[in-house]
Amino acid sequence: MKKALIGLQVSGCIALLLVACSDPVEKFDTRIRNAYVIDGLGNPARPADIYIRDGFIAQLTDVDAQSASVTNTIDAQGRIVAPGFIDVHSHGDPLETPGFENFLAQGVTTITLGQDGSSPEVENLGAWLDEVRDRGIGVNLAMFVGHGTLRKLTGIKHNPDPSSDQLQRMLEMLDNALDTCFGLSTGLEYNPGLHASQDELLALSKVVGKRGRLIMSHMRNEDDDQLEKSIDELLKQGEYARVHIAHLKSVYGKGRARAEELLRKLDQARQGGIAITADVYPYVASYTGLSLLFPLWAKTAEDFAIAKRDRRAELEAYLVKRITRRNGPAATLLGTDPYTGKTLADLEVELGLPFEKILIDVIGPQGASGAYFIMDDALQSRLLEDSNITVSSDGSPTGFHPRGHGTFAKIIEEYVVTRNTLLLEEAVRKMTSFAASVLGLTDRGSIEPGKAADLVIFDPEQVRARATYPAPIQLADGFDVVLVNGEIAFESGVVNTIRSGLVLRPSSQPQQAGE
Repeated sequence: MKKALIGLQVSGCIALLLVACSDPVEKFDTRIRNAYVIDGLGNPARPADIYIRDGFIAQLTDVDAQSASVTNTIDAQGRIVAPGFIDVHSHGDPLETPGFENFLAQGVTTITLGQDGSSPEVENLGAWLDEVRDRGIGVNLAMFVGHGTLRKLTGIKHNPDPSSDQLQRMLEMLDNALDTCFGLSTGLEYNPGLHASQDELLALSKVVGKRGRLIMSHMRNEDDDQLEKSIDELLKQGEYARVHIAHLKSVYGKGRARAEELLRKLDQARQGGIAITADVYPYVASYTGLSLLFPLWAKTAEDFAIAKRDRRAELEAYLVKRITRRNGPAATLLGTDPYTGKTLADLEVELGLPFEKILIDVIGPQGASGAYFIMDDALQSRLLEDSNITVSSDGSPTGFHPRGHGTFAKIIEEYVVTRNTLLLEEAVRKMTSFAASVLGLTDRGSIEPGKAADLVIFDPEQVRARATYPAPIQLADGFDVVLVNGEIAFESGVVNTIRSGLVLRPSSQPQQAGE
């Protein structure tokens, strides 16, 4: 009898083991509990727990809805958990400043480089990106190839009429670069891109469209009276490829009514089958090199030397008229040493010279960069609110402009909390899933099972954009924890030295214009 009882006990143990083996406890690397999830798709926030495995979101459950084996737990303490923000137009050198803490501190987990027609001047961008990957990068990187750089590499440079062989070589280089790049960037207000004809741009757009990539354009002229013409030039390219207006702005334009006119133009293009989007940064000052102020015939070092010698009076008159129209010398704030933090008006007092002579004899078109206070808040804010416009910083870790350290914090602090002109869920959508769709990213940008675990934890009421024009190199506050590919990249103001960013690759599935 005793033996029989022992036998029953052993059989019971075996049965229990079989049940346990058939229904194991799931294992996860990280659980974020007590989260208030905004999924990035525009849906209302809801309480949920997020489970992460191998850098991806594995499950979303109701709070404490399941038992699981978890290596690390993050208690969100009722704060918002959103997808990491995606900056569709940014700058920097990942070989010089690979941590990109300025972006991480804003909740940005993916940036783009190679903008405004300028990418690293190498024929094999894939090899350059491999070096970035091997050295490590703090955020994810989506790369663009620059049109101006292609002109330089093919020897076209400033030539407005390249030979058929040169053009064909540029098209071939573009096609090769699109193996690893998300699209082509153009900087048509800058040398050498400003010399490109419509035929050249259309030829490039056909290659981009065939590969299902994006044309990201700093358009030819952002002055209000030239803006529609510049958009029309881009829309022509949009007949062959998806197109995007980088940092959409109206220089000199005023008021929400003007913004409505521009938005209607873009809506009409979309209704006509053109896949066009745009981005805006939440500041009324732009930032770029001083060559922007000079006429076409005096932008390059060579042309400037000739203009200075042969057309001095004409050049001075041009600069006086242009600076005066751009709100005067006090509206140009320089961001390059030894002039950093000084306006042209400040230099007039310091040097005892009029600003036009300072620009010609002291600085020159290649001598500095600056912030230009030339935009209207009402107009730009209305553009920013539109559902088909995303957010960019157009900033970098080192640029002397607050947008590089404050853009995404300012969206939350000012437009969501203070002005109440954007719902938090809509602001997040614009900066995450919509931004991802613009770039063609399919594996991140929303909180869904199977998506990359790029996440940010924050209390909207605590978010602050600390960067200012006089002191722009200040990290944002309020984004408490930032995860990049499932790893904590930034926490309580400290960057993780183990960089978990990836060099992203474009999808092999092409997206055609109009899709």
